[in-house]
Amino acid sequence: MEERLELERSIVRWGGLAGIAGSILFLIVFAFVGAVIAADPIGPAAAIERFPEIQAGRTIENGLYLVVLVLWAAHAVALYRGLRETGAAALVGTVLAVAGLTVLAAGALPHAASVQLADLYHAPDATAQDRAALVAAWHAVQGVMNALLVTGLVVLPLAIIGLGMAMRGAVGFGRRIGALGVALGSAGFGAAVVLLVDPLSPIAVIGFLALIAFHAATGWTLQRIGTRNDAAAPAGGRVAEEVSARAAP
Repeated sequence: MEERLELERSIVRWGGLAGIAGSILFLIVFAFVGAVIAADPIGPAAAIERFPEIQAGRTIENGLYLVVLVLWAAHAVALYRGLRETGAAALVGTVLAVAGLTVLAAGALPHAASVQLADLYHAPDATAQDRAALVAAWHAVQGVMNALLVTGLVVLPLAIIGLGMAMRGAVGFGRRIGALGVALGSAGFGAAVVLLVDPLSPIAVIGFLALIAFHAATGWTLQRIGTRNDAAAPAGGRVAEEVSARAAP
């Protein structure tokens, strides 16, 4: 029983670290983009014309972004381990979180398609007609990536709201962290509604900031729960209850 309890603690602890690390890494990605890549120039062909100059930067950005999503997926699984006894809200929230992160991950590496299109566009033998077609293809690829991004940013706030509701009655979490989750999820969902109307709106930043704050706050909470020495460490899970019952006189 002690070994099982220690396994629960380890999952919760490492999941919390994954959430914190993912949030910190995402802030690094934002800083990197602002310092190295900045905004794309305006014009139908401006992005594809500039791409060779920033290809390395985009590759680093997208790779780090994918790592963030993987870390957050591990964090979502650890959250469920800590909240699974609280009811349906934890299960629904976790399923939505994994689904939303999967959708974002599917669009995390747009440079994989952009490289080939840019190489063809900048080829010495490319004609004006070829380049016009490649610009159209470039925008089509970006449209698919934007659709995946918007879908993920619509689904994930609902996951945060569900997990926040589950936290309100969970040992080790409580009403404050649960209320924070619901508030962040509501803010993210509000931004998502705007994105449904205008997929290119810069308000997407609010959705990402809500995700960063949620995973950082709940990651810290999981880390604290996982390092506790008492039997409630797995956040109210059945294993902790069994250990407490056995320890009672």
